Amino acid sequence: MDSKLVIVVITSYFLLLFLISWLTTRKISKETFFTGDRQSPWFLVAFGMIGASLSGVTFISVPGEVGNTNFHYFQVVLGYTLGYLFIGKVLLPLYYRLNLVSIYTYMESRFGFWSYKTGAFFFLLSRTLGSSIRVFLVASVLQLILFDQWGVPFWISVLVTVSLIWLYTHRGGIKTVVWTDTLQTLFMLLAVGTSIYLISQDLGIDGFQDLWTKVRATPQSKIFNWNWQSSTNFFKQFASGAFITIVMTGLDQDMMQKNLTCKSIGDAQKNMFWFTIILVVVNLFFLMLGTLLYMYANANAIALPERSDDLYPLLATQHFSVFAGIVFVLGIIAAAYSSADSALTALTTSFCYDFLGIEKKYDGDRQYSIRKKVHLSFTALMFLVVLAFWWINDQSVITAVFIIAGYTYGPLLGLYAFGLFTNYQIKDKVVPYISVLAPLIAYIISKNSEEWFWGYRFGFEILILNGLLMFLGLCCFRVRKHKRRNY
Repeated sequence: MDSKLVIVVITSYFLLLFLISWLTTRKISKETFFTGDRQSPWFLVAFGMIGASLSGVTFISVPGEVGNTNFHYFQVVLGYTLGYLFIGKVLLPLYYRLNLVSIYTYMESRFGFWSYKTGAFFFLLSRTLGSSIRVFLVASVLQLILFDQWGVPFWISVLVTVSLIWLYTHRGGIKTVVWTDTLQTLFMLLAVGTSIYLISQDLGIDGFQDLWTKVRATPQSKIFNWNWQSSTNFFKQFASGAFITIVMTGLDQDMMQKNLTCKSIGDAQKNMFWFTIILVVVNLFFLMLGTLLYMYANANAIALPERSDDLYPLLATQHFSVFAGIVFVLGIIAAAYSSADSALTALTTSFCYDFLGIEKKYDGDRQYSIRKKVHLSFTALMFLVVLAFWWINDQSVITAVFIIAGYTYGPLLGLYAFGLFTNYQIKDKVVPYISVLAPLIAYIISKNSEEWFWGYRFGFEILILNGLLMFLGLCCFRVRKHKRRNY
């Protein structure tokens, strides 16, 4: 693609985002950035969450990963449905009853100060790493299709990417994000649908039924893996999908902050129900797109890139038509920014409420000043983490995201499970130590599992093991019966 055309597309797209930002911030209060004034329509939240959940990782990495692990990823997606059911029926009612802004304040009322800070810290750690990886992905694509042609170094690409996110979120926060995510989800879904249609036309596929028949005929379309030793075994993937959803959505300030902008618990639950259905269907289409990409490369004798994540960008920008390339650029930018902008807002919210306590310590003007500094600081931190990941990463981005989640969200999973499903209190001061030991032990077990457990290899279910170790550690330090409150 011509670099000038790419610049025109990107500039037009961000002018639209800035327009939305301006429209949503004409009337704001000190709470707008954090809660959206709790006036978000549930259907907008549901639609926007699709883009935030999928992100650039799904847009780029899932289609490419089809060549490595077939459709096995769909086993994880099926597990998502169980996780979202738990969120809608258990966690959302809890958060609404307690009228939370930061969901981690539940830990303070349940266990105490150190549990609360531990939960908030692990969210900050996990979201900073996970979101930075997502930003890395879109920065890499921009580098490939634009900045390499100009001889601009990668760090400039990253700086431009994170600066744009800061620009349109620094005033309206979550209120702006709810609306921009809706737009970005629309662009992303249009991009994947258009890509499937255009590739199908090029390959001579006639209609959806013919498309489905040809996709199903490929060995890559195999969904289920029943080999218990494999890291992509069905039961491992399904259980991992359920728990990944619980921690990466239900115990994640980023995703829950959007839900908590709905007017009522009923609206939030409707949002979760429809969001789940659409998400499953959309993921299936991404996997179908992956099969089509490999079919296209094979039909046109195109050499596959060394990294599977580079397949879609390579074909879209160097082999597809100009129109298909434009659609891809819009899709990848929309997918990546819909996740990164809300993450930056959530990180700011969590740090301001969970560590600085700005709502208790400062007046309105001081809150606004502190929040701006925190928001800018997390933007700078994201920039640095993206560069670090660029230097050390050598695997599929989606694999990296789930591995990081397995180790950083595990303590949150164990902590919440203990709080929700037992009546016990714990020695609050030992919680930070247990939260460090649990992922460390899980890592040691994972590295030696094939030798210790007859060839068994851990995959994404390392999250479950990590959470279980955290739960057992808390059991060892329970101190007395806890009189269950109306949580």
